[in-house]
Amino acid sequence: MQLLDGKKTAAEIKIEVAEEIQRVKSKGGKTPHLAAVLVGNSGASVTYVNAKITACETVGMHSSIVRMNDTVTEKELLEEVDRLNKDNDVDGFIVQLPLPKHISDKKVTEAISPDKDVDGFHPWNIGKMMLNLPTFLPATPYGILQLIERYNIETTGKHCVVVGRSSIVGSPIANLMSRNSYPGNCTVTLTHSRTVNLKEITLSADILIVALGKPEFITADMVSEGVVVFDVGITRKADKTKKSGYKLFGDVEFKGVSEKASFITPVPGGVGPMTIVSLLKNTLLAAKGK
Repeated sequence: MQLLDGKKTAAEIKIEVAEEIQRVKSKGGKTPHLAAVLVGNSGASVTYVNAKITACETVGMHSSIVRMNDTVTEKELLEEVDRLNKDNDVDGFIVQLPLPKHISDKKVTEAISPDKDVDGFHPWNIGKMMLNLPTFLPATPYGILQLIERYNIETTGKHCVVVGRSSIVGSPIANLMSRNSYPGNCTVTLTHSRTVNLKEITLSADILIVALGKPEFITADMVSEGVVVFDVGITRKADKTKKSGYKLFGDVEFKGVSEKASFITPVPGGVGPMTIVSLLKNTLLAAKGK
C-alpha cells in the first residue's frame, strides 16, 4: 500500500504556484487576490477559510475575508456578492458553504460571476466542464485529478466507482473520470443512497472515490485487493483524549481498507490539502485571464 500524501503533494504544487506568481509579477502582472465570504462562526467553516487564507500567504497571493453574521439576510449577502463581482482587484472569491437555512445556496452560487467562480460551482462553469471546455474545475475533483497525475495512477480502461452524487464532488468527478483524456478513460459507476447492490459494485472497483459524509462507511469487505481509494469525507467526532477535543474520520475505515488498497488517501492529509491548492490554481488562472 502506498499513501497518497495530499499534504506533501500540495506543498510541492504551492511552490510551483508561488514561482508562477513571481513570473507574472515580473512581467508587470498583478498579484492574484482571493476573497472569502464567511457567514456565521461555524468551527468547521472558520477552520476551512483560515486554511485557505494561510495557503494564499504561503504562495504570495493576496487574500481577504468578508465576515458576516449568521443573521445576515439573503438580500444583504447577494449585495456583497455583487460588490465582489464588481471589485476589479478581486480575481476570484468563494462563499463558504453551508449557509444558514434562511439563505439559498443556489441563489448565492448563481449570483457569483462565472469569471470569479474559483470554486467551480456556477452552472456556466459546470456546463463548460461537462462539454470539456476550458473552465474552473470544482476544487475537490480537481485535487483528486492532480493526485492521480502526480502518482502516475493508471486510469484508462479501469472501473471507477463513485460513492455519493453531490454537485460539488460526486457528479463532477464521475464526469471527469469518464473523459477521453488522462486522468480519465474510465468506465464510471455513480452510486448513491438509493443504490441497492452497493457492496457488489464497490467490490468491482479498480478506483473508488467516496464522498458520502458518513464516517467509516466503506469497510474492508466492500473492496477488492489492489483498489485505489480516494476518501473525500471528513467528519468530526468528540474525543477527550485529543488536544483539539475531537478526532477526524473519513468515509473509509482506513485501517482495514488500507491493508487491501494499492493506493489510499489518509484523513486528514489526503484530499483536503489538494482541494485548497486547487483553489489557488483556479485563482491564479482567473488573474491570468484578465
